[in-house]
Amino acid sequence: MSKKFKFSIAVDGSSASGKSTGSKYISKYFGFNLLSSGKLYRYLAYKIIQNKYNYNDKFVKKISKSINIKKLSSRNLYLPDVTKLASIIAKKKYIRSHLKKFQTDFIKKNSKVIIEGRDIASKIMPNADLKIFFKCSLDEKAKRRLKEFKKINNMMKLKDVKKALKLRDFNDKNRKESPLLFTKGAVLVDTTNLNLSKMRLKLNKIVKKEIIKKKYGSL
Repeated sequence: MSKKFKFSIAVDGSSASGKSTGSKYISKYFGFNLLSSGKLYRYLAYKIIQNKYNYNDKFVKKISKSINIKKLSSRNLYLPDVTKLASIIAKKKYIRSHLKKFQTDFIKKNSKVIIEGRDIASKIMPNADLKIFFKCSLDEKAKRRLKEFKKINNMMKLKDVKKALKLRDFNDKNRKESPLLFTKGAVLVDTTNLNLSKMRLKLNKIVKKEIIKKKYGSL
């Protein structure tokens, strides 16, 4: 019996940089199992808000054990209050510890896996076969995120979205616990001036090159 081919992709980047869209494409096109770690923090933040902002280690542990992929698909996870709180709780070591277990279990269960977030290459999958880092200008990110918000809240304004993203970026890069980093060996993908088709083409080349390298060695 031939050995099952294993391949892991770690994707990092700031909010609305294109990492989620890019990761979904890679997952669908190449048949990878996808997990968005950011959604784990957003889901926990959403549950904390529902619990009137009351939470402790016991509460976090309970919620983290109840998470499944289906629960991470709600549009409510992208509401401004959820976004703000997700950035705050992501700084807490005990919370990251509980949610890291979900991610490591996900990796063990799947042979072809892609996880996207902010500390994937640095903390969750430091030995990933491929590391991709997404970046994008703040103005372009705000336009993208506003388009998403309009689906659930037509009263949102561009300046408010931009302000929230700027704060989130600052917090992600400057927190003590698992900050957003561009790790050594990562492939940089700047999506500021890339439309969807160009981004897909770029990712196609990147992923195919690394899969071929692992399967057959450097050509």
